[in-house]
Amino acid sequence: MPNLSSLQKFRELLIGKSLDPLNPTTRHNIMLVAFFAWIGLGADGLSSSCYGPEEAFLALGPHTHLGLYLALATAFTVFVIALAYNQVIELFPSGGGGYKVATRLLGKHAGLVSGAALIVDYVLTITISVASGADALFSLLPLGLQSIKLGSEIVLIVLLIVLNLRGMKESIKILLPIFLGFFITHTLLIGYGIAAHAEGMHFLLPNTLNETALLTQQTGWIFVASLFLRAYSLGGGTYTGIEAVSNNVNKLVEPRVRTGKLTMLYMALSLAFMAGGIILLYLLWDAKHIEGQTLNAVTFQAIIATLGLSDWVSSSMLGLILALEAGLLLVAANTGFLGGPAVMANMAADSWVPRQFRQLSSRLVTQNGIMVMGVAALLILIWSKGAVSLLVVLYSINVFLTFSLSLLGLSIHWWRDRRSTRTWKRKLALSLLGLTVASGILLVTVVEKFSDGGWVTLLITSLVVGLCLTIRKHYEETQGKLRQTEKLFAQVVKGDGGLPQKLDPALPTAIFLVNEHRGVGIHTILWVLRLFPDHFKNFIFLSVGEVDTQSFDSDATIRTMQYKTENALCYYTSFCQSQGLQASWRMAHGTDTILALDKLTQEVIAEYPNSVCFAAKLIFAQDNLFIRWLHNQTSLTMQRRLHLRGQQMVILPMKVA
Repeated sequence: MPNLSSLQKFRELLIGKSLDPLNPTTRHNIMLVAFFAWIGLGADGLSSSCYGPEEAFLALGPHTHLGLYLALATAFTVFVIALAYNQVIELFPSGGGGYKVATRLLGKHAGLVSGAALIVDYVLTITISVASGADALFSLLPLGLQSIKLGSEIVLIVLLIVLNLRGMKESIKILLPIFLGFFITHTLLIGYGIAAHAEGMHFLLPNTLNETALLTQQTGWIFVASLFLRAYSLGGGTYTGIEAVSNNVNKLVEPRVRTGKLTMLYMALSLAFMAGGIILLYLLWDAKHIEGQTLNAVTFQAIIATLGLSDWVSSSMLGLILALEAGLLLVAANTGFLGGPAVMANMAADSWVPRQFRQLSSRLVTQNGIMVMGVAALLILIWSKGAVSLLVVLYSINVFLTFSLSLLGLSIHWWRDRRSTRTWKRKLALSLLGLTVASGILLVTVVEKFSDGGWVTLLITSLVVGLCLTIRKHYEETQGKLRQTEKLFAQVVKGDGGLPQKLDPALPTAIFLVNEHRGVGIHTILWVLRLFPDHFKNFIFLSVGEVDTQSFDSDATIRTMQYKTENALCYYTSFCQSQGLQASWRMAHGTDTILALDKLTQEVIAEYPNSVCFAAKLIFAQDNLFIRWLHNQTSLTMQRRLHLRGQQMVILPMKVA
């Protein structure tokens, strides 16, 4: 017990004390206003200005004058995608973003592809953000220290895992100064960098048009258009993260739609200004790639050099700016820990991934999802050795796969809904424009970068899809067997169990640990009656309503969860009363089913000392580690806990397949 107490204290020190999921103020306190959502969910998009514009600009090669068109196209594209995703927020205010759009509007398998792409995308969000942040920071250091960069990135991901286990809002508050520091310093740099070339700005557009016309005469329009579209597509990483708001609308304060749209506005304005402005700086300051440095570092160093400051002050200023870049990329990596588990929770509700990914921890975060995202990001980081040029290719493909599916779903929706929506033409036009842009970037990126690593992300996503199909097939087969069992008892139970009744504590008591699967519960009761005829005089049913990501969504969903739990318990007591047996029930609620059920069981055993606990366990003909992973082991865990206390518990098997 002292060891357990010490472990609990260490856990609280590391991730914080438990939160009460049934307290109405808890949800309000952890929900995000638009400003915090812009930081927590918009940082992914804003941070892409640290690597997306560079990839696009370098793809122009010596024809850098096309950078002006690239800057304008980048800013325009940001607003197109952001406005299109505002429609997603309106249609799906409960969150889910691209996964729900594809599922509801295109079908479950399109939803699966979108969800799998999003999961891989968020893993890569963590990996590329940390790797790019380390690149920015190590741009200040000697080349000889590059050998410790990968180790530093691994440590940073581990720290982010711990930070996110403490809670979403808490992690955002800690990272707030970094985000604001980046935004303010980079806004000032972009403003000054453009103003410093104010005299030449009047000639920028005419010169660009003349150089473009000359290049067209020399090489032809097809070459120029192809060069520009290639650079524009390879800079697709700039737009990543825009979908994060629609994926997490359920984490915003009410009214959610309004808060989501305001957050999206903040994100679009800041990203369009930042990404477009940085590309313009590359053009104006004639930025060239230098080994061991990012293009941002080269450009900012040139700008700071014109301020007339001492070498020490200039170096310190550049160091601060690049450190803030690295810090912002850590904030962006945090988006992966927010969005990825949310997508997995939605997919778990549809049985594509194990049910455990719907569970909330004591800090009301999807702990299982956070751990999976973190471990997967570490594996990708080690495999890629933190190479941003490779990671950005893997990243962009899945981002635009999700974008394309979502925008295709929206286009189909507005066409089908054209007779009931006055503004359908405007919304359809916006969706089709976004679809054209997204699918075009996806196609070019896949073709251009397939052999350079693009095949890897397609392979990984396909493997995730295959795994999800296997999981869902197992769950559907199991549910089919359980439904058949429930039908056998559908006509047996009549009447209402009513409120819990007081029974005689001195009589032999059977305590049943049950859940919503009524066929399993009735199966357990019948076996007890058969094995111990006329022995038990009291029958008490215990159940815990699990507060998971679905039930915690609102007060209404929590009440629904409580009603379902109570309704199932009344069903069991009604069955016993129909057999002339004395029965009652107790229930509890919590995020940790085992802890809540253990506490409830101890209370009942203390009141009814002459008791034995019973629970069922599903038995599969082909049992293996994979099958056991898909089902919780509540009955075995509870049996171990009770046996360690010297209390009796019997597990009754139920073969389902």
